[in-house]
Amino acid sequence: MMAGSHIALGAAAWFAAAPRLGLPALDPFSLGLAVLGSLLPDIDHPKSWVGKRVWPVSWLCAKLFGHRGMTHSLIAVAGCAALLLHGHLPLSIAAPLVVGYLSHLVADLLTPGGLRLAWPMKGVWSLPLCRTGSAFEPLVVALMLSWSWGATKEQFDPQAGLRAVGVCRILGPELPSLCGPEASPRPQANRTGLAWLRDSFPPVISR
Repeated sequence: MMAGSHIALGAAAWFAAAPRLGLPALDPFSLGLAVLGSLLPDIDHPKSWVGKRVWPVSWLCAKLFGHRGMTHSLIAVAGCAALLLHGHLPLSIAAPLVVGYLSHLVADLLTPGGLRLAWPMKGVWSLPLCRTGSAFEPLVVALMLSWSWGATKEQFDPQAGLRAVGVCRILGPELPSLCGPEASPRPQANRTGLAWLRDSFPPVISR
């Protein structure tokens, strides 16, 4: 699949896996690691997104293993398992990387090119659901992303975001439907000028 599809599927896989691991699905750092993991298997292709950014490494991997070689095989799966089980990295780092990595392998397994899971043997395993770059690929990705997002219990709360940055301290009384019941009360009428606006912001600690 294309790099964009791998990124979307890596995020989708993390949305589905994170709650089962007791980790936040929408944490930006974890989500970024899942996306990075979803691109790592293509380090064996110098023209891939990640391959272009680590060209000497990707060129060497391509020469030694070929594209969809060792990095797309059961050896890589075993490496992912070892990363999780040995505990050299915290679960909050290892888990999203592994989930993203495995999502890449599953995605490639759904293309006619398949995977050489038993590398270095030449047999190819595949469930040819869609061809890389075909019009059907975005549909498959959209369906998977929609399903995983719907299965995620953790949801983004825009009202909490507005309250966190202080918007609701100013606009809450005028737009209660936007900021919800926790909006600050309307400033008192006896305040003149911009005094109410000044008092709406959190206090600044001076040294």
